[in-house]
Amino acid sequence: MDKQNGISRRDFLKTSAAAAVLVGAGPMLIGQGAHAAGSDVIRVGVIGCGGRGTGAANDCLAAGGDGIKIVALGDLFQDRLDGCLNNLTGKEELKGKVDIPKDRCFVGFDAYRKVINCGVDLVILASPPGFRPSHFKAAIEAGKHVFMEKPVAVDAPGVRTVMAAGELATQKGLGVVAGTQRRHQKSYIETINRIHDGAIGDITGGQCYWNQGGLWNHGRKPEWTDMEWQVRNWLYFTWLSGDHICEQHVHNIDVINWAIGKHPEKAVGMGGRQVRTDPAYGHIFDHFAIDFTYPGDVHVMSMCRQIDGCANNVSEHVVGSKGSSNCSNSITCDTPWKFDGDNPGAYQQEHKDLIDSIRAGSPLNEAQRIAESCLTAIMGRMSAYTGQEITWEQALNSKEDLMPTKLELGPLPVPPVAIPGRTPFV
Repeated sequence: MDKQNGISRRDFLKTSAAAAVLVGAGPMLIGQGAHAAGSDVIRVGVIGCGGRGTGAANDCLAAGGDGIKIVALGDLFQDRLDGCLNNLTGKEELKGKVDIPKDRCFVGFDAYRKVINCGVDLVILASPPGFRPSHFKAAIEAGKHVFMEKPVAVDAPGVRTVMAAGELATQKGLGVVAGTQRRHQKSYIETINRIHDGAIGDITGGQCYWNQGGLWNHGRKPEWTDMEWQVRNWLYFTWLSGDHICEQHVHNIDVINWAIGKHPEKAVGMGGRQVRTDPAYGHIFDHFAIDFTYPGDVHVMSMCRQIDGCANNVSEHVVGSKGSSNCSNSITCDTPWKFDGDNPGAYQQEHKDLIDSIRAGSPLNEAQRIAESCLTAIMGRMSAYTGQEITWEQALNSKEDLMPTKLELGPLPVPPVAIPGRTPFV
């Protein structure tokens, strides 16, 4: 397939729907297989074959036992697909779990549709997050179960697409799990359950952090177009990653939403691009600090930073009327508690939970809650970029669509760096 083939955003969405009609005519796993018989092999396609997609494929195979098989791969770039293929086929322990002939390897902007349309039951969505809403929509319309990496959207139109597709997944009885693995980690689950049972009383405030050094960057090669350079360095472009408050810090924000049991009502914050200023790093910020206000005037301080040589902190913390908790494994109160049970790896557990739920005929659906956590992060970014207080309703109804109007490996100007007080809310 010619990876230079370009399509417009309108065509991108139209062809997603067309693929759904074609594939939807065939039998769905949920109606014919796994949950009823308990022994059928679930055929998995991987869409997005970089490091996270390859890792998720390995985790899925480890979690699913003999009843899982990777049968198709799709990516925008041939070298990324080849890397994933070599990883999966080169492991002795995966023999019998990987069946990926050349005619089920797809390259290009439309590779996701071809993976969906080749007889898979479940898809792993791990392309850069800007593509996630369209890929998710197409998969659900086609009747596929979905594991999708976070974040699941980078702007409000994407969030709305995910929410609508999530509702359709419920109607179709499809499983949807997101890559917020803390939700599947036993220590977190037991701690949050105790918080919900009143161990620290009413939550009155909290903090969450993802402060660390810088991440990878692929230096631009002379033969790369603007689009190829940006997609290969997707972390540094808001239309692809949502900025690191959305791409990375959403993990901690999701834990806070989980602990409080609600999403925030508004956000006011700040951020900037103080150290990572070279054009090689696109146009995103390198630090954010957001004050989220939850119902009941509960304030949570959210902070994230990607700057070398600074203090690191990746954590969550909530304070209640009777105590406090780190959300992950301990509670401080009149009767302190610390988790001391088995704590299996959450990266595999999230896949196991999805697969088990499908086989049991009661598929999990995490679409709404991950969409809300992503919108929380997006709302914080909107506030930092504009310098304004942003409400949940404003964020959800925003008309700012970050996706380029035409998806092709050609010219694509980099937007200017946001300037608080000058950058408008859209």
